[in-house]
Amino acid sequence: MSCPLCVEDGGVLVWRGERLRVIRANEAGFPAFYRVVWNAHVAEFSDLAASDRAHCMDAVVAVEQALREHLSPTKINMAALGNMVPHLHWHVIARFAWDSHFPSPVWASAQRPGPQAQEDAVRARLPALEEALRQRLAALSP
Repeated sequence: MSCPLCVEDGGVLVWRGERLRVIRANEAGFPAFYRVVWNAHVAEFSDLAASDRAHCMDAVVAVEQALREHLSPTKINMAALGNMVPHLHWHVIARFAWDSHFPSPVWASAQRPGPQAQEDAVRARLPALEEALRQRLAALSP
């Protein structure tokens, strides 16, 4: 069985560096759902050398900071699960008190219908967020 994150980006590519990439996931109801994906196939964070772990976490922090600065979410959720796709990737998700699942995790049952107008307002701010994010990530890379 081939790994889907080895053969495709895994979402809308925002930035790709030598060691990792950042994508925007196509997750309905969560317009600011990003993933930091390690380019080489490794299953666990501890598979990385210390310098690679630091680089990966610097990228995760860059995504979190960009989301906070551009969207002012209620909370940022971060997770590295990999149960369905055992390829190292971090979920970095801007959460809002109005989203369909809040305060539950995005993988739980919806608490209410998602408000389309608020989701669209977030989507409208993503181009500026992603441009700032590309600049931050490029500064992290050698």
